[in-house]
Amino acid sequence: MPDDDGAAAGGAKPASPSWLDDLRRLGAGAKELFAAQLSLISAEIGLARSGIVLMLFMGLAAIVFAVALGFTLLALAGWGLAQWFGSWAWALTALAGLQLVLLIGAILAFRRAMHWLTLPASRAEIASLAREAARRGKAQGEQGE
Repeated sequence: MPDDDGAAAGGAKPASPSWLDDLRRLGAGAKELFAAQLSLISAEIGLARSGIVLMLFMGLAAIVFAVALGFTLLALAGWGLAQWFGSWAWALTALAGLQLVLLIGAILAFRRAMHWLTLPASRAEIASLAREAARRGKAQGEQGE
C-alpha cells in the first residue's frame, strides 16, 4: 500500500498558476454578464413588442374618439345655428357651406404639399445643369471639328 500513496503523490497535477485561475474566473464572470445582458434584452424586446401593439390599439381608439368628438361638436354647432337662424334648414345649409369651404381649403393645402414633394427647385436646378452641360458639349464638339 505504501506504493499506492507514493504513486498518488507522484501522479498529482502540478498547481496551476494563479493568473490562470483569475483568467477562468474572468471568463465565467463574462459568461454570466453576457447571459444577464441577453436575458435583459430579450425581456425588453418582449416589452417593446407588447408596447407596439398597445400603441396601435390606443392610436385606433384615439381616432375613434376624435371622430366621435368631431360629430358631437358638429351636432352642437348645428343646434346652435338652428337656434340662431330659427330654422334647421338654414342651419344645416350654413353648416354645409362652412364644411365645403374647409374641404376646399384642405384640398388646396394638400395639392400645395404634393407640389413641394416633387422638389420643384431641385428639378429646375438639375434641368439647368443638364442644359448647360449639353450646351458645353455641343460647343466643344463644334470646336473639335
